[in-house]
Amino acid sequence: MKTWQTLERKLVLDCGKFLQVEAHRVDFGNGTVIHDWPWVITPDFVNVVAITPEGLFVCFRQSKYAIEGISIGPVGGYVEEGDTPQESAVRELREETGYVSDDWTFLGSFAVDSNRGAGNAHFFLARHAVFKSHVASDDLEPQELVLLSREELEAALDGGEVKPLPWVSAFALALRKC
Repeated sequence: MKTWQTLERKLVLDCGKFLQVEAHRVDFGNGTVIHDWPWVITPDFVNVVAITPEGLFVCFRQSKYAIEGISIGPVGGYVEEGDTPQESAVRELREETGYVSDDWTFLGSFAVDSNRGAGNAHFFLARHAVFKSHVASDDLEPQELVLLSREELEAALDGGEVKPLPWVSAFALALRKC
């Protein structure tokens, strides 16, 4: 089986570092060429599932613009230029929650949209996370730090309280490892 090949790229929308859209000319590898395949460019991001020594999951109860209502979510943020995904994960955990960990497990990197781009998600599990300092978050969204037991997190997943797909995936992968 032949893989797809990008023959040409054209920028059609530039909203800065958080969103660009290109039109690609793509060869499907079977003689078919599409001349205006939309491609979305967004920064890669990390999600961190952190667990305290007592077995509690460090989560947020928060709202996001693209979801209805409130969701339970993990720590997360963009991969900063010059950082590895793990460096960004360590920074995000500390900056957003005040927790730190010396026990990190990489859970995987995944394409957000296999046909349209939209960056990559990098998931991490941080075990034995301990609270070190209070934070003054600069996040725009209102959020509340909550500590959930495994049973509470599983109930939130089963009950649809974790709404964005990357968050569901990060929590599900982490639960398999602990």
